[in-house]
Amino acid sequence: QVQLVESGGGLVQAGGSLRLSCAASGRTFSRGAMGWFRQAPGKEREFVAVITWVGGRTYTDSVKGRFTISRDNAKNTVYLQMDRLKPEDTTVYYCAARMAPTATTDYESYTFWGQGTQVTVSS
Repeated sequence: QVQLVESGGGLVQAGGSLRLSCAASGRTFSRGAMGWFRQAPGKEREFVAVITWVGGRTYTDSVKGRFTISRDNAKNTVYLQMDRLKPEDTTVYYCAARMAPTATTDYESYTFWGQGTQVTVSS
């Protein structure tokens, strides 16, 4: 059974930093794409950052220069370093993975999902 387990969310003041981690088990994603999405109540899930198996990265415009996605294939883990956080970054963040190597930004293309972790940025 495949599981993606996120950690690292929490409460931080505006301008602060958080580092999200997502550890996968049950299947290796070393040749697949992984990413982070977020979803506010009543809104569609939106892409934040995705990374290919060789490290190619894509970011949504609102987080460019502030967030950094990375992965450790040996640990089957993907990370999201979030710096200079803003109140509008507040929402639930989800880790996603797919077996295909291309890092699409379409959330419907990802097969495996974590349970979500809350990030709250106070002003």
